[in-house]
Amino acid sequence: MLDVKPGEALAVNFPLQLHHTPDESVDVNNPRDGILRMVRSLSPKVITLVEQESNTNTAPFLPRFIETLEYYLAIFESIDETMPRHRRERINVEQHCLARDIVNVIACEGKERVERHELFGKWKSRLTMAGFRPYPLSSYVNSVMRGLLKCYSKHYTLVEKDGAMLLGWKDRNLISASAWCCDG
Repeated sequence: MLDVKPGEALAVNFPLQLHHTPDESVDVNNPRDGILRMVRSLSPKVITLVEQESNTNTAPFLPRFIETLEYYLAIFESIDETMPRHRRERINVEQHCLARDIVNVIACEGKERVERHELFGKWKSRLTMAGFRPYPLSSYVNSVMRGLLKCYSKHYTLVEKDGAMLLGWKDRNLISASAWCCDG
């Protein structure tokens, strides 16, 4: 379907989307790992994964509630310090994205809950089991990102760990970004 021609390079980008796919806790067929295996069969040159650094997928209600509270507290605090409250963009993000996500994580169960965040360690296991290996991150990109973050607030952090870049606010990791290539 992609009409990839011999010699063409294929790159697959998963920007804050793969967590919407159900896993083994929702569907015995495990569509999340199925997508990764299907992508692996395409032999892409690189896969990029960007996901929330939060553990709300299989946690019972109370730990999931606490995790959501702590995660989104850091998100809202970072927004509050970096963007004026009257900005339309901020209002839209808070009302139409963040509020919807929070309600879904807290109030929904089973297939109705589509916000199923996992920590990078779990994504790393899934990608490794699907036949991918971490692709080295660019130190140049890392340094450029650090410089950009300083323009917004001294409280943003950027840590390289286990082959991923972890964007954080103060002592809380918020987003993981990683690159992967086919093993063998």
